Amino acid sequence: MGNITSFLDDLAAAIGDDRVITDPDLVSGHVVDWTGRWRGASPGVLRPRTVEEVAVVVGLARRHRVALVPQGGNTGLVGGSVPLAGEVVVDLRRLDTLDLVDTAAGQVTVGAGVTLAALQAHVRPHGLVLGLDLAARDTATIGGMVATNAGGLHVVRHGSMRAQVLGVEAVLGTGALVGANLAGLVKDNTGYDLPGLLCGSEGTLGIVTAARLRLVPVPAARVVALLGLPSVEAAVAALPTLRAMPALQAVEIVLGDGLELVGQHLGQPVPLDPTPTCALLVELVGDADGLLDELGAGLDRLGASVLSSAAADDVAGMARLWRWREAHTEAAAALGLVHKGDVTLPLGAMAAFVAEVGPAVEAVWPGATTLVYGHLADGNLHVNVVGPPPDDEGPIESVLELVLRHGGSVSAEHGIGSAKRDWLVRQRGAAAVHAMRAVKAALDPDGILNPGVLLP
Repeated sequence: MGNITSFLDDLAAAIGDDRVITDPDLVSGHVVDWTGRWRGASPGVLRPRTVEEVAVVVGLARRHRVALVPQGGNTGLVGGSVPLAGEVVVDLRRLDTLDLVDTAAGQVTVGAGVTLAALQAHVRPHGLVLGLDLAARDTATIGGMVATNAGGLHVVRHGSMRAQVLGVEAVLGTGALVGANLAGLVKDNTGYDLPGLLCGSEGTLGIVTAARLRLVPVPAARVVALLGLPSVEAAVAALPTLRAMPALQAVEIVLGDGLELVGQHLGQPVPLDPTPTCALLVELVGDADGLLDELGAGLDRLGASVLSSAAADDVAGMARLWRWREAHTEAAAALGLVHKGDVTLPLGAMAAFVAEVGPAVEAVWPGATTLVYGHLADGNLHVNVVGPPPDDEGPIESVLELVLRHGGSVSAEHGIGSAKRDWLVRQRGAAAVHAMRAVKAALDPDGILNPGVLLP
């Protein structure tokens, strides 16, 4: 690493002392992720307010050969936004501009530091919303969501973050500023898809400073149902019927032991009696007059496979049902430090994986608690393991080994980060990783952007 002191001094002179934070008390909040598992150190935190200041940061970092870690809400789960090797942190949350909503196109351009919740509040008065939602909505930033190609709860209806991104403004590792399709052209076949490339690159190619986003109409009505099923096999078998519903927006899977744990955490009885082996949380959106009828018709088609159900179409009732899915994260954290596994399985292998993953973890770390839930329609499961110490990778490695044996992916929506770098070649193959390295060398020739992330 180059001369940090000279870099910070030059940067303070170029963009202002208030943009360069070196007070250890202020820096400390930027060197650990929210789970407490990933901890690093940093000599300073940079707080640029404009894309031009970001370009100055990258240019000086390149000159001084100083490594940078871009950071937004720091809600990632794979160590991708933590300075694990003493890098300088670039806090992008001050890039919080919200442009006028283009209602004719159904689009908006926003700064990388805008949170998902702030974006939704900005566009909702125009009858529009971003077609993506996730539990960290109050903290997760648009820049981070682009960098990781975030998924979330509505992928079955609207796709992942890459499907919402029409254009990206970014500063590459060369210091060059690119603004790809910030006009939001829906059809543009001029050359490589730079927004698509930067989306999911985890800050290793460029620092995203703004994004042009596709919006969708706010639905007139919603209905949420929690369905008790006898098995994971039955849940997978229900998917064709659920997918046939035009109003389908979410299909989340939870297991009986997870419902019981959440109930203990919330101090509430499970809303399905008796507690089922498996449950699906289903959300439909559309016209107010037809949603309950569509739900009822779907339940009729599913027949005896639905052992019990609870439904709501009022705001408070829907929030209560969603709580049984979204509180899984905090219920696991209440038990202790959580090892996070974010994986994708072929739907045909889902039931076998769920049956095998607990024993696989138990074999490596006896007494560990394994909690499984996720986005069933996307094949995306979140495996939470509580019990092992922070630096013990054995339990999650056993999970990832099982994923590969079943033909799945070791990362569904959280990225590779630092946690899964050594698994990238096994997942994608040497030729693909070689191609990724070539792209990295072209856009970040000095390797200053998130050097400890993604590539092994």
